[in-house]
Amino acid sequence: MNILGFDHIVLCVKNVAETLEFYERVLGMRRREERPGKWSLHFGSNKISLQDVQSSPDLAKRTVPGSGNFCVLTNTPIAEVVEQLRSNDVEIVEGPAEKAGAVGRILSVYFRDPDLNLVEVSNRL
Repeated sequence: MNILGFDHIVLCVKNVAETLEFYERVLGMRRREERPGKWSLHFGSNKISLQDVQSSPDLAKRTVPGSGNFCVLTNTPIAEVVEQLRSNDVEIVEGPAEKAGAVGRILSVYFRDPDLNLVEVSNRL
């Protein structure tokens, strides 16, 4: 098997509308209704699907809000990311700090979304 990369990730959320608004406002992602009531967030060639905890399919019943932890890359300098987060009253829980990324060193800042998922935004160094 030759795994090429991610197609998408899924976040289980308590309030889809609140989550859509947060990721649009704070990170500039774009919402898309894939089918009636099924929403996702898009950025670049990537997608985060949102799974409403109230209507989780049987396959995903053990997935819970706040259990996500992921990293997105940006070419916006981390100092500007920090300012954007602060201007949106988003608490930074760690960083900026240098970390090991998938293909090398990254400079990261961490915060939580409305469901307490840990979000990392990074620059490649």
